[in-house]
Amino acid sequence: MNEKRNAKKRWTEKEIGSQIGKNVVITGTGGLGYEAAITLAGAGANVIIAGRNPEKGRKAVDGIKSVYPNAIISFQQLDLADLASIKKFSEVIQSRFKKLDILINNAGVMAVPERHVTKDKFELQLGTNYLGHFALTAHLIPLLRKVQTPRVVTVSSMAHRSGKIHFDDLQLEQNYDPDVAYSQSKLACLMFALELHKRSVAAGWGITSIGVHPGGVATDLIDNGPGKTLYTRLIYHTLQTPSEGARASLLAATSSEAQSGSFYGPTRLMEIYGKPKLIEPASQALDAQASAKLWDISSELVHADFM
Repeated sequence: MNEKRNAKKRWTEKEIGSQIGKNVVITGTGGLGYEAAITLAGAGANVIIAGRNPEKGRKAVDGIKSVYPNAIISFQQLDLADLASIKKFSEVIQSRFKKLDILINNAGVMAVPERHVTKDKFELQLGTNYLGHFALTAHLIPLLRKVQTPRVVTVSSMAHRSGKIHFDDLQLEQNYDPDVAYSQSKLACLMFALELHKRSVAAGWGITSIGVHPGGVATDLIDNGPGKTLYTRLIYHTLQTPSEGARASLLAATSSEAQSGSFYGPTRLMEIYGKPKLIEPASQALDAQASAKLWDISSELVHADFM
């Protein structure tokens, strides 16, 4: 992690305010997740970062401790591609926390070249990016509801604009395409954020649910997904740093001006760069009938109960 490069752009307690007394769960140990974690831990929150790889988790915790020695930061193993792991992780969190103030659904995989499935036989990108976070949020609802104004921040992408929910082949078993799978998963993430807001209002859960996208960011998603093509090699070092990309998540997680049921992201140069602002989602993300249908299908697939 390039601390010197990121530190120049990193938000501080001055921008987000003190987070002392707040419990936070963030999925993802690198990139955007790491930057959100170091900022919130630096502002005094009790942060748990969650990921598959314990070694990466330890390195992330050590990196944050090197900047903020008194930070309350820890790692907990979580595989979003495994419903059993999600359930186990949630049980650990419920044993450690009496309440949960902020959940940032951040981790993901991008444009996996060949079709793979999760342990529960979901297409990997839909299963990890969306269904895993859907299940995780459902498991943590009891802790979130113990806070007066809990926040759930779900990270989408610019790619949602080209996305479509393939209800006739949700797992893309017939015609897999890595970009189609990624855009579907990120559209689903945004639809979930907006639908969670609607259902929270209707049921009186009190949850502030916000969708965000980071813009164009140089993270390891590119290396772990499509890899550095000629095009990405040319633009990689011109993209935002992870700390810049994390600003949308931090705004949604902490700002008193952030509106539940809204979408935040950069607005400059086709939403690739810039400070996060309120933006309009793609029309398909606002389809109420499709969003309700996706929610119901997802609940059945992951056996989730949001009561």
